[in-house]
Amino acid sequence: MYSDTTVNKPTRPITLSKLQQMKRNGEKFTCLTCYDATFTHAMNNAGVETILVGDSLGMVVQGQDSTLPVSIDDMCYHTAAVKRGNSHAFIMTDMPFMSYSTPTQALDNAAKLMQAGANMVKLEGGSWLSDTIRLLSERGIPVCAHLGLTPQAVHKLGGYKVQGKDKAAADLILKESLELVSAGADILLYECIPSELGKSLTETVPVPVIGIGAGADTDAQVLVMHDMLGINIGRPAKFVKNFLTNGRTIEDAFTAYVTEVKNGTFPAAEHTFDA
Repeated sequence: MYSDTTVNKPTRPITLSKLQQMKRNGEKFTCLTCYDATFTHAMNNAGVETILVGDSLGMVVQGQDSTLPVSIDDMCYHTAAVKRGNSHAFIMTDMPFMSYSTPTQALDNAAKLMQAGANMVKLEGGSWLSDTIRLLSERGIPVCAHLGLTPQAVHKLGGYKVQGKDKAAADLILKESLELVSAGADILLYECIPSELGKSLTETVPVPVIGIGAGADTDAQVLVMHDMLGINIGRPAKFVKNFLTNGRTIEDAFTAYVTEVKNGTFPAAEHTFDA
């Protein structure tokens, strides 16, 4: 049976200030997607600092072929379920497709998510989100901005492809990142970008950086829970590792993930992308 005693489990609620302090101290933190109270409780026991109520629920819970059909009511329902099972993790919730097409619409829908139990909302996009993020920030709503591969725009991007591979594309991601931080973004999340770009961005931007397929040098890592438990449907992405192995329980798998992120063994080279 797998066991690990190296994880220092949080004893007090994780706040945005704590995540900022962890970045300053060079201390890695972890994030996993979650959609209900039971798995939230197991993640709490394993020491996962942040939970993302992801619109990935459209695919892994609802059986959709993309995240696009997910509604704001779906996100509120699952956020409330996670909140009820949570003791200390910082809860981020995705704003689903077309729920933030204007700043006013974004404010109305973000308020619903915060009232359901979110500590932060996450939006996908670049510079065009500046006015929206500024409005949310001014109203006291913390924001995570998601750049790189943005699944809600998968049809526009032409598929699930690595972003920022050439200098012009990398420079644009940096430019937009700084603009969004200036507008009030509190955390940046990068998906499917070259590991060197992930390292450069993490060293440059002043806010915590979460990566998924963005290399080992980001401040934190996130995976979809079903992927890291090896129960995903179809071929897993390159950045995915199955932690539910070697006789581990589900809670053991969460603990192993936390341990490997914090000691730098995950993600390994085989989970990352080159320019």
